[in-house]
Formats: sequence, C-alpha cells, structure tokens
Amino acid sequence: MSSHQIIDSPLGNILLRADAGALTGVFFAGQKYYPGQAQPSPATSAADARVLDQAADEINAYFDGALHVFSVPFRLVGSAFQQRIWQALCDIGFGETSTYGQLGAGLGLPPSHARAVGGAVGRNPLSIIVPCHRVLGASGDLTGYAGGVDRKRALLTLEGVLHPGQMQAMAPRQVALALD
Repeated sequence: MSSHQIIDSPLGNILLRADAGALTGVFFAGQKYYPGQAQPSPATSAADARVLDQAADEINAYFDGALHVFSVPFRLVGSAFQQRIWQALCDIGFGETSTYGQLGAGLGLPPSHARAVGGAVGRNPLSIIVPCHRVLGASGDLTGYAGGVDRKRALLTLEGVLHPGQMQAMAPRQVALALD
C-alpha cells in the first residue's frame, strides 16, 4: 500500500506518493491524471516516511533556488515506451529545454512519433522530479503540461529559461540523450 503526503508549494498543493521506499508520484493539485482517490495517509513504513520527507525537503529547496538536481529515490511505473521517454526526461538538465521532436529523435524515433512522445511526457507521474516541464513545442511554445501551462511557465522562469512575463521560451537547446 502506498503512502501519501500533501505539501505546500508556491504553485499550490503537491501530493507526494511513496511505495516500498521509493517516490512513485508527485502531482500538483488539480493536474491532469491526478490520482483521484489519493488522500494524505500516514506512511506505512519507515522507508516511505523517509522518502516522503526527503522529497518534500528537496522540492522546497528546488523552489528556494538551492537545488538543481534531485536525489530522492524514485520508481517509475509505466509501459516500456513510457519508461524510455521518462528516463530521457531525466537527461534534460536544470535550465535546459528540449522539444518533443528532439526528445524522440534522441531515442531514435521518427518524427511521426512526436505525438506519442507527448502523450508519454504528459503521463509522467513524477512532476518536477522527472522534468517534463522542460519539454517545449517545436517552435518553443509552452505547449501542454499536466499541471497547467501557468505552472510550466513558473517552473521555467524559476530555472532561468523564461523571464517574468515572457510568453514563449527561448529557442530549445539541444540536449544529448543517452540511448539505451
């Protein structure tokens, strides 16, 4: 059974989920694919409690500008295709961006797979930790984000990709992605 905790953030409440000593979910309140029945619950194990506390501390440090790389142990649960996409997201560093097309191309996928890549990115269960907010449309537009485009804009502003009030991201920077 998974454990849940809700934390406050500058972008609203965030639900954290842990299971078997690994973080398995980070969801903004009201985001698309928010786990409908998730309620705050006491950690069912000491390992889950440690993971939830570490995730909360790291997310707070990220919002304070003091953390750029997360170290909380996490586990991604999804299809093999989703796993490939989510692992590739982890290679996009703080303050960097990629496009859906670049992400797919880095994995050897043809351009016709951009929509499938976008679908997998949108289903990322670990917002912020696995940085799906760093993926932009081909022209640099802030397209789609399960947590909402306003949150995506705020996260990219925090990382220095956008300046306050800027509507579009700077040109996406090519990110070298490791192929499995």
